[in-house]
Parts: sequence; structure tokens; C-alpha cells
Amino acid sequence: MAIFAKINHKNIKHCVLVALQVAGFCGFAWLCQTLAIYLHSPIPGSVIGLTILLLLLSLKLVPERSVSFASRWLIGELLLFFIPPVVAVIKYQALLEHFGAVLISAMLAASTCVLLGTAFAVDKLFKFEHKKRLQHQAIQAAEQALTSAQTSQLQTNPAERQAA
Repeated sequence: MAIFAKINHKNIKHCVLVALQVAGFCGFAWLCQTLAIYLHSPIPGSVIGLTILLLLLSLKLVPERSVSFASRWLIGELLLFFIPPVVAVIKYQALLEHFGAVLISAMLAASTCVLLGTAFAVDKLFKFEHKKRLQHQAIQAAEQALTSAQTSQLQTNPAERQAA
């Protein structure tokens, strides 16, 4: 019960405000991603969103206080993602001093191999899908041509239709 005694309305209001601002950021990010997809933009929606937010803040169309709490909270929590690599660098500093260049080279080579492998697989998949789509279109075109030829033949020979 002592925990609940320390919670006051100011803390609750602050938490709700942070949650609303983070939800606003998420909604804005989703909206910008949707815009990027709709416009077939090569620029990711997150970059578009950051640019729009920067312009809105610079032109003072959006007040800084409307994003300040969430941005402080997000930046503070962002450090959690960087703590493990920093601890690893500190803990294995001697190893990095001796083999740092080799490790970095190995990571770059591995990343390059993964990117090239992914690009190759995606390229083959797109070619396969394109080939299947062309085959499907050719079959549909042949079926339409056959159907239209049969209907035109029946329409041009009414005497043959009556004889049958």
C-alpha cells in the first residue's frame, strides 16, 4: 500500500501524457508509412515522418511541448538497446584490441554475403513470379480468343445453326 500512497495525480497525469504522446508518434509513423506505400515512394515512411515533424516543429506549427515528454522518454529508453554492445566492448576490450580489425572485417563480409544472398533469392523469386504471370496471361488470352472465335462462328452461320 505504500507504493500507492506515493502515486499522486501529477505522476498519473504525466504518465498518461507520455502514453498519449507515444501513441501519437506511433499513429504519425503509421500514417507516414501508409503515405509512402500509397505514393510508391523509395523513401521510407519513417524518414518522411521525421522530415515532416522537423518541418512542423521548425515552423512552430507543432509546439515543442506537445512532443517533449514522449521524446525524452523514448530517448531515455533507447539506451537499453545499446547497453549490451557497450558492456561487450568494455568486457572484451583486450580481445577487440588484438582482433578488432579481423572481427569487423568478418562482420562486414558476413553482412555482405547475407545481403547478396537475399538479393539473389528475391531476384529469382521475382523472375519466377513474372514467368508464371505471363503464362497465366497467355492461357487467359488463348481462352478468350477461342471463346470469341466460337461465338463469332455461331453468329455468322445461322443456317448451319438451324440445320443442327
